[in-house]
Amino acid sequence: MPQVRHTPEAPTGTRPLAPGAGIDAHRHDNHQIVYARHGVLSVTTGAGTWIAPANRAIWIPAGTVHEHRAHGSTDLRLVGLADNPLGLTRPAVLAVGPLLRELIIAYTQDPSDDGPERARLRGVLLDQLRRSPEQPFHLPTARDPRLAAVCAILRADPADGRTLARLGAQVGTSDRTLARLCRAELGMTFPQWRTQLRLHHALLLLADGLPVTTVAHRCGWATASAFIDVFRRTLGYTPGRAFTL
Repeated sequence: MPQVRHTPEAPTGTRPLAPGAGIDAHRHDNHQIVYARHGVLSVTTGAGTWIAPANRAIWIPAGTVHEHRAHGSTDLRLVGLADNPLGLTRPAVLAVGPLLRELIIAYTQDPSDDGPERARLRGVLLDQLRRSPEQPFHLPTARDPRLAAVCAILRADPADGRTLARLGAQVGTSDRTLARLCRAELGMTFPQWRTQLRLHHALLLLADGLPVTTVAHRCGWATASAFIDVFRRTLGYTPGRAFTL
């Protein structure tokens, strides 16, 4: 990451981001919820990347060095928090239901408002955050150079369908070693990581307006129906509804 900017207080408010625009590496002394009302937002730290469409938000604990990136035209909503309602000391993706969505939008609309009504709104928002389940939508970063090389190959072409053995042969190691490294460093199996990668990439392509069938093939699914099934089971809605929520 480039030089890290320190912002003592995480801002609360709105920030529109053009497709591909972002906020460079920075950290702040309090916690933050980041939510994309429209578009898709990615947050990257040294531990990996978290991606959130419109029914997800990203929790960023105090002191975490991170950068944002917009995919599609993004209406970014930021909520700075002095307290930690989730008790989490690492980033996380959270489910955002209809009520929490409207609370975030209303609370970030006028950050200068310090009246009692907005204070009550904040209390309800915190209550809803505490009830929001964490979603397993994190793409971790490998540290071992052999596994990192395989991950880089697949990031460059998520549709690459080679087995772990064939990928290992390209980087000079065995599939058994790579499988062990996946569990130790990524906290998941190789097929699970590859599915996460493909879903992350699919969200970015959908944000760019590509048709569902094109996205499915570019991300390695043999058919659009297979892609739609995995997408719906993971995110709770179909790819065609991804940007109409």
